[in-house]
Amino acid sequence: MDNLSWETLDSAVDYACPGFDVRRDEVRFPDGETDGFHYVDEPPAVVVLPLTPDGDVVVIDEWRQAVGRVNRGIPAGTMEPEDGEPENGEPKDSDSENGNPETTDAIERAAARELAEETGYEAASFERLTTVEPTNGMADSVHHHVLATGCEPTAERELDHNESIAVETVPYDDLLAAVVDDGLRDGRAVTAVLWYELLHR
Repeated sequence: MDNLSWETLDSAVDYACPGFDVRRDEVRFPDGETDGFHYVDEPPAVVVLPLTPDGDVVVIDEWRQAVGRVNRGIPAGTMEPEDGEPENGEPKDSDSENGNPETTDAIERAAARELAEETGYEAASFERLTTVEPTNGMADSVHHHVLATGCEPTAERELDHNESIAVETVPYDDLLAAVVDDGLRDGRAVTAVLWYELLHR
C-alpha cells in the first residue's frame, strides 16, 4: 500500500477563542511538496443519552447560532481538566490504543457533570456507547458517547452564560422516529440513538 502519511513540519495556533483554536500545520505530502493545513483544535467532549427509569429520553432544545435556529439534542459538552484526575488512586483505564487517552472514569465524571448542569438530572449508572471523530477532515474533535440510565431530576442546573436551553422528556420511540424521518438534525444525538439501537434494542 502507498504511504499516505503527511509529515508535520511545524504547528501553531492562528486564532484562539473560548472553546477551540484554529491551528495551522506546515506539512509535507508524500510527493515531497509542502503546504499549510488549517483545522479546528478542541478538547475531547462527552455526549450523553439520558434515559429515565420509565425509558423516556431527557432531551434539550437549545439555540444554535451557527445555524440560526433552535436545535433538539441531548446533553453534551467539553471535558474539563479535573475530569481526568483519577479518584483515590484508582487506575487509569484509558483507550489509548485507539488514540483516546481519556479514562473511563473521567468520561463518566464529565458525563455526570454535563447532564446535571444542562438538565438538572442525575443518573444511576453510565455506560460507554462509542467514541467517534465526527469531522476529522477539518477538526481533531473526539466525542465520547455515553448512555445514562435511571435519570432523575435531583440536581440543580448550572447553565453557562451563553447557553439557552429548555429541557423535556420524550418517549424513546418518538426520538428514534425523528432520527428516521429527518426530524432530528443534531449529529451527536443521532449517533447516540443509533448506537443505543444497535447495542440494546
